[in-house]
Amino acid sequence: MSLLTDRPASHDTAPQSAPGGRAAARRAGRSRRKRKQPLAGRYIGYVLYFVGAGLISGAVVHHPLDPARYTVVAVIGVLVFLVATLVNEFLLAQDRPPLARGLVVIGASLLLSFGIGMLSGGLQHFEDFPARAAILVPLGIVVSFIAFVLKDAETSSRRIFSPLGLAVLLLAGGCYFGLSTLAAGMAGEAAEDGGHSHGGSAPEPDDHGTEPEPSDPSSTTEPSRPGEAPTSAEPEDAADGHAH
Repeated sequence: MSLLTDRPASHDTAPQSAPGGRAAARRAGRSRRKRKQPLAGRYIGYVLYFVGAGLISGAVVHHPLDPARYTVVAVIGVLVFLVATLVNEFLLAQDRPPLARGLVVIGASLLLSFGIGMLSGGLQHFEDFPARAAILVPLGIVVSFIAFVLKDAETSSRRIFSPLGLAVLLLAGGCYFGLSTLAAGMAGEAAEDGGHSHGGSAPEPDDHGTEPEPSDPSSTTEPSRPGEAPTSAEPEDAADGHAH
């Protein structure tokens, strides 16, 4: 009897699952699905990003043509890009950044918008403004890279001075050299096209075989024939003949 009573309990019985375990897992899955942001919000956020960048790119390139007008366009583009940043980084984000990090994100987003604007606008309008675009494109590459590193929460700001940063700087320098050379060649071709008029003077008109026109047609009179009075005196002669 002592052997039977002292025998330890068998371990073959499987532990029962805690009540409500499956229900809790289902609730957790539903909560994870609820945290997924709606398609409309994500679509609006990205559309605002690209619209803002497009407005800024057009304003940066065309600013010398009409400074007042394109300054307004640039301000509107910056505001649109800021709204896109607030929507994507704060409203739709699952983990909202603290205040200090949020200010850094907003400032870096503004810098990123101008970098993208300079890069895309310079490439798009290089043929229209070659000398200006040759500066905007490499500057946009450097500015956009620095802004993106500062904006990215998973990247340290020291990556700006990393080998990747050096590669971006070399790429920008090569773009500047190549685009400047191309812009100088385009300017030389334009100068040659403008010099085909033999010194730039207007061609002289060919007056051979043409008679100069009188400046006042009423001042010309037909030459009188011998024995005839001038036409202006004929009414007086006629009046004298009827009087006799």
